[in-house]
Amino acid sequence: MAPSAVETATSPAPGLTPDQLTFFHENGYLVIPDYLSPSELSTLLSTTHDLLENFPLDSHPLTRFTTGDDVEDRAAKHVGDDYFLSSGDKVRFFFEPDAFSPSPDPETGKAKLLKPKHLAINKIGHSLHTLSEPFRQVTLSDRNAAIAKSLGFHDPRCLQSMVICKQPGIGGAVPPHRDSEFLYTNPPSAVGWWIAMQDAGPGNATLGMWKGSHKGRKGGQIRRRFVRAAPEVGGTEFIDNDGPGLPRGMEEEETGKETDEDFEILDVKAGTLVLIHGNVLHKSEKNTSAKSRYAYTFHVIEGGEGWEYDKRNWLQPPENGEGFSRLYQGVNV
Repeated sequence: MAPSAVETATSPAPGLTPDQLTFFHENGYLVIPDYLSPSELSTLLSTTHDLLENFPLDSHPLTRFTTGDDVEDRAAKHVGDDYFLSSGDKVRFFFEPDAFSPSPDPETGKAKLLKPKHLAINKIGHSLHTLSEPFRQVTLSDRNAAIAKSLGFHDPRCLQSMVICKQPGIGGAVPPHRDSEFLYTNPPSAVGWWIAMQDAGPGNATLGMWKGSHKGRKGGQIRRRFVRAAPEVGGTEFIDNDGPGLPRGMEEEETGKETDEDFEILDVKAGTLVLIHGNVLHKSEKNTSAKSRYAYTFHVIEGGEGWEYDKRNWLQPPENGEGFSRLYQGVNV
């Protein structure tokens, strides 16, 4: 039987079934319902609420998160400031641009929030899996190691763990992109784990996927990369990719283009895991609904011999010399 767009998770330890692997390799993503238990979800949500309520606002630089994908983003510069660039081994808080008044506070001259701080954050990142025990437990686990093994990883490394909040009414859109543009290895190897902490469906800024767009014939090559700009310039920038555009084993086919017929808007319930191939094109819209759409996401890259994590990537390994977290370390696979 051909795999359906929504797969049912069985036992977490064995990894993916043959049908699930077939669907993932054909479409570039895989939906696995009920991946987290109700108790795990409850713990992650309460941890997230505690983080949002308790981070200090007075000392915060009020860094806003943008994608750097348009002229206004690039002019704003906050996508490339030090608070963002040094967050790879920390837990930091990034505001929604629309959470601020267009005019500064007349008394202090500082940016003025239009909402309480817990309703103004775009995301919390980028090392929840090392610094928050509840997030560590659902990340560096046997079941995720088993999935990585199913996908062919030799030495999977976990990085860029974050909660995307998608706040009611202001949760910003994420334009079409491919994750390996931001976490480039030579050759590309990134896979995203995206876990719905709340229901995510049409009208609530859910994921939109272009099925099969990770393949060469659909234009799936990594053609640009999001990197740190030269020190004298500072910040970040997109550059042309001069390295391999597809993962090892995928043919560099004649480039086509994804079409609207390939596009699917996902409708997933809380606790669902969506695996996202690093070359598949996907996006999310602005959240115009009255409900938040929390999701926990992290990425896995190949750390084995023959794959190189680029030194210009915006996110760099911790300075302690241990590198990114080994997913196979201390787990049974």
